[in-house]
Amino acid sequence: MKISEPKAFFYKGGPKAVLLLHSFTSNTVDMKKLGGYLNRENYTCYAPLYKGHGYSAEYLMTTAPKDWWESAEEGYNFLLNEGYQDIAVIGVSLGGLLALKIGQEKPVTGIVTMSVPYKTEISSLKKRVLNYAKYVKQLLGKEKLQISEELAKLEAISTKNLVEFKEGIDLIMENLAQLNQPISILYGLLDDPLYKDSANYIYSKVSSTHKNIKGYADSKHLMTLGPDKDVIHSDILTFLEQLDW
Repeated sequence: MKISEPKAFFYKGGPKAVLLLHSFTSNTVDMKKLGGYLNRENYTCYAPLYKGHGYSAEYLMTTAPKDWWESAEEGYNFLLNEGYQDIAVIGVSLGGLLALKIGQEKPVTGIVTMSVPYKTEISSLKKRVLNYAKYVKQLLGKEKLQISEELAKLEAISTKNLVEFKEGIDLIMENLAQLNQPISILYGLLDDPLYKDSANYIYSKVSSTHKNIKGYADSKHLMTLGPDKDVIHSDILTFLEQLDW
């Protein structure tokens, strides 16, 4: 089976720009429906593809958190270079972490985070990579024995970049008080309970006076593609419309 190549997308609209950041082990498909919805409401939307993402897990493991951050930063700079001065940033999971980091380091009009972990274990990150690897190999039609052998090799490789990922999360969380921009913190009630705890933690630590938090009853981790997506789209639009552009 041929897997279509993931790409960044740029939906031109009005002067209000939104940077859309996808999750770990995934690609820009996470944000296509949200991007299309916001663009129909006259927002300009850009979603970068992080280095290493959208291909094999083996290729992903040749990249590190600094590469994913650079991709997000390049996305922000792309919008600046296109002439957009007012930029909001929206991210799911890893994308939400990167959104928080952008807010800590760059001028943004507002921030929306979804399914953001405030802590993680190396074992759970490795499990995520292995599950992703298995999924892709099955899509490619590989035999069970070959998949098993390739997963064993993948499990044995260095986890240095996953250690850096964990350390990066810790650093972002340590600097939450630097955030004073408007922020909306969303999580799925069908996700691991950690993410509800995380949402409450972020809400309590940011310095923003304009902030809200909401859980969605039918959402798992990838909220942007789940059953609540239409309500989430509408809630995000309401938040964006309240910002001082």
